[in-house]
Amino acid sequence: MSEISNFFYTTGFAYLGIPNLLMIIFGLVFVWLGITKNYEPLLLIPIGFGMVLGNMPGMVELLQGVDADGSVMHSLYQGVKKGVYPPLIFLGIGAMTDFSTLIANPKLIILGAAAQFGIFATFMGAHFLGFNIMEAASIGIIGGADGPTSIYLSSRIAPHLIGPIALAAYSYMALVPILQPPVIKLLTTPKERVIKMKNPRMVSKREKIIFPVIGFLATVLIAPGGAALLGMLFFGNILKESGVTERLAATARTALIDICTILIGVTVGAATSAGVFLNKQSILIFVLGACSFIIATASGVIFAKVMNLFLKEKINPMIGAAGVSAVPNSARVVQNFGQQFDKSNYLLMHAMAPNVAGVIGSAVAAGVLLGILS
Repeated sequence: MSEISNFFYTTGFAYLGIPNLLMIIFGLVFVWLGITKNYEPLLLIPIGFGMVLGNMPGMVELLQGVDADGSVMHSLYQGVKKGVYPPLIFLGIGAMTDFSTLIANPKLIILGAAAQFGIFATFMGAHFLGFNIMEAASIGIIGGADGPTSIYLSSRIAPHLIGPIALAAYSYMALVPILQPPVIKLLTTPKERVIKMKNPRMVSKREKIIFPVIGFLATVLIAPGGAALLGMLFFGNILKESGVTERLAATARTALIDICTILIGVTVGAATSAGVFLNKQSILIFVLGACSFIIATASGVIFAKVMNLFLKEKINPMIGAAGVSAVPNSARVVQNFGQQFDKSNYLLMHAMAPNVAGVIGSAVAAGVLLGILS
């Protein structure tokens, strides 16, 4: 009986509790949404399975979790905790991004910048609700809908909040198709939703090569705190556009970014153990993250409407919602939503301009905050 009793305490059954079950259910819901609803499965499935893994009874008690020094999950989690994975993901994003529409219509950069208002509004709101200034800045960046940037900033100034912040950021990135359409519909009129925009001009290869160089120099001079993210983003784009490093570009936008996405997803999910996540602070972070994302979406749409007051050639204000940096999901949402009102209206190419501008904008915002607060 003594041996049986000892064996029982080496199994998960000895540590099974309601909090574990709740988090496992949350993780399975994420997996279900990714598989059956196709909500960013590349994000939700690794995160959801990581939540199940990290909350299995016995993981924490038997020192197998991300916080157990020497465990395998702890070693893999160091890429998140030390901010290693985010720049590598930005390298892959740069290698798969076409800046042509942004170069052809540079005024749309403003929409990417306008969407960053959600970051700073939530930053102030979180500080007002009792989070210290470092924590508030990390929570605010969720509004950019940019998981790697959220992880990078929080790893530098609020490492104890990486788990809930990263989970919130990636969750809202995946749930863009649910969250953005109601905001867009509320802020636009039926007439505005069917505005057709002229096809952008053709951009030369020389312009495509020069843009990442100028973009890197300009943004890093403004926000040197974001140099690691911005440098890797524009470096990846140079690999793509140069035409002589296709092997490197292909590796960056396929194998490298896929590996980092898997590792971030699983380890971030595993970091949200019941003891860490099921508390008032983490729930408040989730709520503030949702508010930040909604404000960012609304800011982009409203600013596009303001721009139309001064433009002869009107822009469809729905593309302002793509100013959040969930690439390319936000641009696809704008395209699909616009098609509901006019099947012949193709907004994807136009929405990609503020979308990639949003990626740059969120990295610059993180760099500014990091430079001021570090």
